[in-house]
Amino acid sequence: MDAKDILLDGYGRIPPLVHAAVDGLDEDALSARFDPGANSIAWLVWHLARVQDDHVSDVAGHEQTWTADGWAERFALAFGPSETGYGFDADQVGQVRVGAELLTGYLDAVQARTVDFLGGLSEADLDRVVDDAWDPPVTLGVRLVSVLDDDLEHAAQAAFVRGVLERR
Repeated sequence: MDAKDILLDGYGRIPPLVHAAVDGLDEDALSARFDPGANSIAWLVWHLARVQDDHVSDVAGHEQTWTADGWAERFALAFGPSETGYGFDADQVGQVRVGAELLTGYLDAVQARTVDFLGGLSEADLDRVVDDAWDPPVTLGVRLVSVLDDDLEHAAQAAFVRGVLERR
């Protein structure tokens, strides 16, 4: 197994986790929060998909699925099209109220573009520096692992929130 196959396997684990976290939940359940400062399932899933879309589109050199395929309009959120949820306050988190089909549809579209990009990579591509604002500079491989890690953490958080909500 080479590095590309490992990345494809890792990214392939995100959609089933997300689908399991949202399937069968209505908009109210997806937007429920433990307290006013907590993240909802809807925000967690939207955010993880936005981060993946933003970061992978950047390193792939193409427009984000969010804007290229009309997802920003379908979600109709009060944020600018470049927002990913990073640094959002509690009020902004609470504004992400959408249904499961929209959330998983967007994630699946982002995932398809990610898999297409990953499938075309070579081992040498992973050493390409994509961000020299850090010391050491960030390579493509490190950026892709960082996004994968962040997405899996947020998917697990969404699953946790669902589990707690189901026990209430």
